[in-house]
Amino acid sequence: MSHHAWLLLGLYVAILMAVVKPLGSYIADVMEGRSLALRLGGCIESVLYRLCGVDKEEEMGWLKYALALLLFNVLGALGVYGLQRLQVWLPLNPQAMANVSPDSSFNTAISFATNTNWQGYAGESTMSYLTQMLGLTVQNFFSAATGMVVAIALIRGFARHATKTLGNAWVDLTRITLYVLLPLAFVFAIFLVSQGAIQNFDPYQDITALEVTKYDNPRTGPDGRPLKDDQGNALTEPAETQTQTLPMGPVASQEAIKMLGTNGGGFFNANSAHPYENPTPLSNFVQMLSIFLIPGALCLTFGRMVGDTRQGWAVLAAMTLMFLVMAVIAMHYEQEGNPLLGRLGVDIGAGNMEGKETRFGIADSGLFATLTTLASCGAVNAMHDSFTPMGGFVPLWNMML
Repeated sequence: MSHHAWLLLGLYVAILMAVVKPLGSYIADVMEGRSLALRLGGCIESVLYRLCGVDKEEEMGWLKYALALLLFNVLGALGVYGLQRLQVWLPLNPQAMANVSPDSSFNTAISFATNTNWQGYAGESTMSYLTQMLGLTVQNFFSAATGMVVAIALIRGFARHATKTLGNAWVDLTRITLYVLLPLAFVFAIFLVSQGAIQNFDPYQDITALEVTKYDNPRTGPDGRPLKDDQGNALTEPAETQTQTLPMGPVASQEAIKMLGTNGGGFFNANSAHPYENPTPLSNFVQMLSIFLIPGALCLTFGRMVGDTRQGWAVLAAMTLMFLVMAVIAMHYEQEGNPLLGRLGVDIGAGNMEGKETRFGIADSGLFATLTTLASCGAVNAMHDSFTPMGGFVPLWNMML
């Protein structure tokens, strides 16, 4: 590994360990009702509970708690599905994106409700701004909150072994979203804008490129279908353009919760490799921190809530050790380059840059791949299928782990 790689890894671990302890304590205080934030936001909570008919003092057993979470996420999936199917008639659609097909809408709705965020579409050519914000971004908050409250319920199960209740699912979802995810995402989104991530409702921008692009344009018949020759090959005609279309949209707000909630996916098809989502090496480093921020903090939340902080540190230490081993393997072998190319006489001294952004480089891409797959986050800043055999082994192993 290069000196840069070792410095990057050491700095990452040092900063992560410095921030997870206070955040873990804060999450424990919020979930145990002791945080100052609850007093400041109590009036907002009360209004929400009153509107939804929730008794915040009611404790739930495991079955009622589980059913509440299932109902919450089924309603969320239906909402995301409906937005996609109706988006052509809804506002905030400056590019007049058509309604998404039923199968793709269902796929996306289930994917985002389960925190999977697998995308079978290109965001910049499929989803309106309203669908991206009200559907996908909101679901990024709710699916992350669901995962967190399930972890909190499990912790309470260990801590409350003499009782039969786990808390109130509606209160837990509200507090995780209101006091943890929203403040963190707001600050992170502002930071991303400062780095160059876009946040607007503008129509897509057509600009004049520096060079003329020449390409083959498919020929179509009167019915709009592609024409083919006798052998079934598509007929084309030469074309050229000097205009490039730049997508716009409310990107930073979705990018922030995408990373913090380990949701993955992205506003654009290129995900965190896109310069509008992840503009600079600094934004890339902070995005990597955000992936492990809440998972690391929850280890220490566990220790606090069960009354033994050593257990929290032990869990965090075990997770950190596995991460370090995988990170070193990925970063080392990507820096070594592809051995098959070396056998062909190709100079691989600079490492394997295939599928990687030059503004990030090899070490940052290898570390990002390790983090995102260990956290079950779908965000990527490089193409994992372009990694070397051993470098690609790491994300594959992590996903199975």
